[in-house]
Amino acid sequence: MFSRYKKPGAGKPNQDGAPNLQTVQGGKPDATTAAPTPKKPAPKQQAVVAARAAPGDKERKRKARIGEIKVEIHKELLDNLNLAALENATEKELRTEIIAISGETLEKMGVALNREERQQLNQDLFDEVMGLGPLEPLLKDDTVNDILVNGPQQIFVERDGKLQLTDITFKDERHLLRIIDKIVSAVGRRVDESNPHVDARLADGSRFNAMVPPIAVDGSLVSIRKFKKDKLGIDELVGFGAFSEEMAAYIQAAVACRLNIIVSGGTGSGKTTTLNALSGFIDDSERILTIEDTAELQLQQTHVGRMESRPPNVEGKGGVSQRDCLKNALRMRPDRIIVGETRGEEVIDMLQAMNTGHDGSMTTIHANSARDAVSRLENMVAMAGIEMPLKAVRNQIASAVNLFVQASRLQDGSRRMVSITEITGMEGEVISMQEVFRYERLGLQPDGKIIGRFTATGVRSHYSERFRQWGYDLPASLFEPVAAE
Repeated sequence: MFSRYKKPGAGKPNQDGAPNLQTVQGGKPDATTAAPTPKKPAPKQQAVVAARAAPGDKERKRKARIGEIKVEIHKELLDNLNLAALENATEKELRTEIIAISGETLEKMGVALNREERQQLNQDLFDEVMGLGPLEPLLKDDTVNDILVNGPQQIFVERDGKLQLTDITFKDERHLLRIIDKIVSAVGRRVDESNPHVDARLADGSRFNAMVPPIAVDGSLVSIRKFKKDKLGIDELVGFGAFSEEMAAYIQAAVACRLNIIVSGGTGSGKTTTLNALSGFIDDSERILTIEDTAELQLQQTHVGRMESRPPNVEGKGGVSQRDCLKNALRMRPDRIIVGETRGEEVIDMLQAMNTGHDGSMTTIHANSARDAVSRLENMVAMAGIEMPLKAVRNQIASAVNLFVQASRLQDGSRRMVSITEITGMEGEVISMQEVFRYERLGLQPDGKIIGRFTATGVRSHYSERFRQWGYDLPASLFEPVAAE
């Protein structure tokens, strides 16, 4: 039955011909094989309670029983399958082996399942062997954006900006840890008690983060930001209502004219998606270098060099930070540098790059507004240990950054580009800024959807002359506010 994928000598029966699914120690049967002890009749009160049990109890018990069977068959698979030989096996061959082993094991266990349950069991077993177990169907579901695991018994997903609790669970904490280890080991990283948190990426590019006990008190915490197979461009984002056509025309001119742009926003607001969309306006002839902690940018240009930072090893050596990558990138003749997220001491090198001939560079930053983003940049320069007067730091920021694009996730789960703000220079010791476009909230529908509109503020762009020189003569009507209805 097991052809070439069976381990030599695997699955040998006991002398009595029964499968070796139970452990016998010291020649004595364990508790699971001992004859059942006669039970006393249950009190009448308990019988009444059992008779009134909810209809879902039977289904719940059956589901739990199938889960136990799956664990047993998975052990049997690990004992019988030659995992080294599976590397060259096709999916069809592997599925055939799994169906054969599970069918024989179910027969030996005396368990009867209907056709639908058998198909689901075989699919779950295939996901356990070759995929990521219970997470696999969620990763294949295109309607799911985020997967959030709070311990083995609680898995949430985000659909359309709203969190939902699923009925999918792991068997136990050990099962969850095994899946986590499978993910991080595939990209050369590790997670254990001495290094309890890790950033990684899945094979499809999805962002993965995990934190394990003892730091995670109630079980391992996992978050997966799913990778979009189809890159969203400006046209799609306009169609989704993320921003207006006028804003898109302005952004196209800003990127093409090589303004330095920072996309700011909170967690899950769509900063990386916006950055990907903005990069679509970069000319295909330019050399672009991307620097990220976890590679997830999807640039479509021909001349792209991608770099990813690396954490130190067990001895604390071999780490390569974003700042190291950024310093090296300056020696690689880039036309533009794109940093996935600026969050630490690499900010000073990013500002220097924007100030020294690498116009058109872009990055993202966590902030609630353009003014907050400036304050964060100042704080990160201070945290880098560079002693500079505050006015000098602000001068660096004002001369390096041209534009802030503010992304936000609203209370109804929708994501909007809520503000586009230009830096116009310095006024004394204060960075002067002007908002060009904004999103105005007008009300709330009965179903909780936000009513709003995009509008210009009436302020003409500070870079209008630059746009004109580069061949983007934006009409004055583009900057006129939307008339009130």
